[in-house]
Order: sequence, then C-alpha cells, then structure tokens
Amino acid sequence: MQVVQVMQVLTINDLQDRQDWQNLQDFFSPSPPPALTISFYLCPVKKKVIVGLSGGVDSSVAAWVLKEQGYDVEGLFMRNWHDTTGLLQSDCHWEDDFMFAEMVAKKLNIPFHFVDLSEPYRKRVIDYMFAEYEKGRTPNPDILCNREIKFDSFAEEARKLGGDFVATGHYCRKETISVNNTLIYRLLSGIDNNKDQSYFLCQVSQQQLAYALFPIGGMTKPEVRKAADKLGLATANRKDSQGICFVGKVDLPTFLQQKLTAREGGIVEIRRKVEEVERGLDDKNISDQILSDLSEPVRYVPSDGRVVGKHKGAHFFTIGQRKGINVGGYVRPLFVIAVDVEKNILYVGEGESHPGLYRKGLSIRKDEVHWIRPDLKMAEDESREYMVRIRYRQPLQKAKLFCRHDSIYVIFNKLQRGITPGQFAAWYDGDEVIGSGVINR
Repeated sequence: MQVVQVMQVLTINDLQDRQDWQNLQDFFSPSPPPALTISFYLCPVKKKVIVGLSGGVDSSVAAWVLKEQGYDVEGLFMRNWHDTTGLLQSDCHWEDDFMFAEMVAKKLNIPFHFVDLSEPYRKRVIDYMFAEYEKGRTPNPDILCNREIKFDSFAEEARKLGGDFVATGHYCRKETISVNNTLIYRLLSGIDNNKDQSYFLCQVSQQQLAYALFPIGGMTKPEVRKAADKLGLATANRKDSQGICFVGKVDLPTFLQQKLTAREGGIVEIRRKVEEVERGLDDKNISDQILSDLSEPVRYVPSDGRVVGKHKGAHFFTIGQRKGINVGGYVRPLFVIAVDVEKNILYVGEGESHPGLYRKGLSIRKDEVHWIRPDLKMAEDESREYMVRIRYRQPLQKAKLFCRHDSIYVIFNKLQRGITPGQFAAWYDGDEVIGSGVINR
C-alpha cells in the first residue's frame, strides 16, 4: 500500500506522467531503492506550476485541471506584440485577452501575473519571419513561438516566479520512458484528432519538455468547453484565436511591408502539361542524385508560360496561395505554383490539381534537422519509414526518410500538394513526434 500511495503522489507532482512501477525501477536501475527510500528521494512536496493564461478557453481549463490534480497553480499572461500595423480591426486586441485571463484567474482563485516579452518575440520570431519571406520562403511563426518564447523566454519568467513547471493549453501529451537508464520525454499527439497541436511543438527539445505540462492533451475540445461552461469561466464560449501567434489575424502584405518593400512584377501562367506518373522507389541502391531530383521543385522561366497580370511583390506570396492573385477570366481559380524572388516573378497555374502544385519529395538541410528524440537520430546513409506531415491538420502521409551527408530527404508514397520552403516537416512514429526540420526545397 505504501508503494501505491507514493506512486500516486509522484505521478502528479514529480514524474508528470502515469509511469508504472516497472519504469520507476528502470529509472533507479541497477539498484532500485525500497519504496520508503524512494519517497525520501522524491518527496511529495506540492509543486508550483505557472500556466500561460492567454485569455482563451484551453489555457483556462488547463489551469483548473492542474488545481484539481493538487498543484500550486499561478497564471502568467504575456504580451508579445505592440504594433497594430496590418492587424484586422475585427480581431480582439491584447487588452481583451488580458481581461479574460484575469477574470479566469480570479474565478479559479489563483495568483495572476503579467510579463512583456515583446522584445525577445520581435528578435526571435518576427525578425526571422521577415527574413524568411524576403528570401521567398514561408515560415511558421507558431512553431517558432513555441520553441523560442513559450518554452524558453516564458519559461525563464516562470522560474523567476518560483515555478517548477510550465503548462499550456496545447492539445498534445507527454510521456516519460527510460532508455539506457536515462529519462526520455515523448511528445504525443492529443487524443482529439480535430485539435491535435503536436505539430506546433515539433521543434521543442528534451530540456524544454522536461519542465512542460499539457493538462488538456487527454481531453477533446467539446469536453474542454463543457468543463469551462460548468465552471462558469468567462472564456467558455470565446472563439479560438487565429492568425500569427500573439499578433493576431493580419493582412499579410500590409504587415510585411513594415520591412519588405513592395515591387511590381509579372504574373506568369504555366499551362497544364501531361500529368507526372507517380513512381515507386527502390531504395536499395538509390543515389543522392535521384533523391535530389525527386526533392527538387520545377524551375520555371518566363518563356514557359505567358504573362497574365501584375503583382506588388513576389515575396508576399507562398506556394499554393489562391487569394491576392487578382487575375480573372478563368474557369477555375489560379494558384501560386512557384515564386522567383530574385527576378520578382510569380508563377501560377489554373486549378487546384495543376501538376505544378505536386511533387514527390522534399529536402531538409542537416543543420536544420531537429530530433525531439535524440536517441533515435538517424545515422548517415540510413533510411527509415515514418508518417510525415508538412502543415497543421494535414493527415499524416507515408514517407521514407533518407539521411545523407548534408541533407535528409523525405520521399512520399504519394505526390504531395503545396510543399513549401520555410515550412516544417514533422515525422511521427505512431502518435509520437520523433523529429522535424525546415523544408529547404
């Protein structure tokens, strides 16, 4: 009975997952101490958790769940952006978010704090975002925000408040296992397939996961809203936030023109050619050249098509984009199939099934590959099958990863639509995120 009681306390206050007794023995291997000694090593002291209260329903319920589990909970609201350039006025501003977060903290009877992280956010997220767009790449600020701010700068502020852990309202889960007597943290998808946000955390490290809690990862969105409503939380029926992380929904060209100059250029339509037949891939003796060819986007030149309009800057567009092209007279809508930033040319194709939108693979530079599970890092010339996604909410796709000297190549079983340089590819083994990387081409 003493062992069971100790394990219940450790699950909530120290180990942060539902470790069974065998895993705990593995952790203390090769000489597991008796139960009473374990309770001495891991004393059941009430742990403090700093919850990132954003003013939304997810973080609100996350705070309540932690209180129910017996933690010492405090809320911390962070302001990350001041400039309203390009912000759509119909969106809520940070003052509204702050007000709702404060109301939730009062309702839950937890201390509430405020921190301004706009400077590190500008340097580590927004400046990177501008630089990527200038190079003709499309970054994902939400993934960067999690890696650079929520689980870094924000975590530092949480430690200043005496926090042992940082918690967010992400729909994902964390588990702990022992590998060669070393604790390994597994990042798992949330049980709600419609809201799973594990993709947005594909760049976090083992060090960051060690102090992270995801209280609602085992709940569905309807369950979260139902709990908030039952508790009488002010955020129960608040709409989910949209747009750039902590900035809001923006008119992207207007937002980017804070630093990127508008330049008029031509829009070139590429006529539909014969559809490429999907090929199987025998990887027994596959060459680096074949991998590179499969991962290389088509390089268009103006003579491949005809000029059908003008734009105000190729760097304001992304692969697969439909809105903002502003060229009429077609049966089906036009989509961006390629962007040439150097020559300021936008290449478009008619219809969402245009061959220019699809290709078989992508490549990731070795220095931009991140392994959440460093113990599973691929060796050079190794190949491995994983399930991969290249955007949020995309169904996982079967693919094979090939590790080479300077790149990792991801070759899909089926042609993929809208592979976009600057975005992140994340690979999964079952429901666990193993690693990720920035799409180079």
